[in-house]
Amino acid sequence: MRSFLVRLGTLDRRLIFVAIALAVIIPLAIGLVFPVVTTPIVQRVYDQIEGLPAGSKVLISADYAPGTEPENQPMLEAVVRHCMAKDFKVYLLSLWPTGPPMVNLMKTNVIDADFPERVEGEDWLNFGYKAGNQGLINGIFANLKKAIPVDINGTDTRNIPMMEGVERLEDFDLIVCIGSGFPGLKEWIQFGGDLTDVPVVGGVTAVEAPLLYPYYPHQLKGLMGGLLGAAEYEAALVTGYPQYEESSKQAIQRMGPQTVAHLVIILFILIGNLSYLAGGRKQTKFEVSNQ
Repeated sequence: MRSFLVRLGTLDRRLIFVAIALAVIIPLAIGLVFPVVTTPIVQRVYDQIEGLPAGSKVLISADYAPGTEPENQPMLEAVVRHCMAKDFKVYLLSLWPTGPPMVNLMKTNVIDADFPERVEGEDWLNFGYKAGNQGLINGIFANLKKAIPVDINGTDTRNIPMMEGVERLEDFDLIVCIGSGFPGLKEWIQFGGDLTDVPVVGGVTAVEAPLLYPYYPHQLKGLMGGLLGAAEYEAALVTGYPQYEESSKQAIQRMGPQTVAHLVIILFILIGNLSYLAGGRKQTKFEVSNQ
């Protein structure tokens, strides 16, 4: 048994790469889905949106790039779908130049697919990418139409119907940021929510989520962290709105391969440690030189 464990520790690394690949490919091919339970911190995001009355004005900032699309895009699409289902006025913005393509993808998957009757400029509005980082947030705080004179189509914001009564950041009922770095959710909290008392919720990549936990639950009312956070929000959404069960399950479907891959990685870590304890530890260069 001991010699067997030692041999396991000498597995060709290419076999490990193949095992990880299969752990992703097979669950994708068979559509493996695990049950998802919504945790309180994600439920708070859902509840903030669900608790607003119809006609509420929600500012959603897409501050991420295609590199984090697997985690961030399901968040954006689920949030916009929820807002549309609640008949909110949705204002879309990007502090990242890579944000508009992500918003366009969301438009195709959500607005065009599930809410084709909604009119741009009356029910939803896309400001596009605006430079300035937190300086732009300060500008919106002071005078939105001056900070953002035109939308993504070049239309004067003073002439857009749904901009009536929207002059400053405090005129919104909720701020949502889906982000993956700077500028992002932290800046919306510090330069937006803290100055206006407008509630802020959001979603970020798994590696960034721990940096936002200190702001929860006071300055940040709720948070989706990584693919799991997106899946938890989708689970809450399809529970409340079962008509979107087929269209709002990107993250839930992606959690199957991720879960299996993580289990395989844990298995190889255990094998490596057992091999080490069984005597399969290799000598270091320092140890060899001192013999």
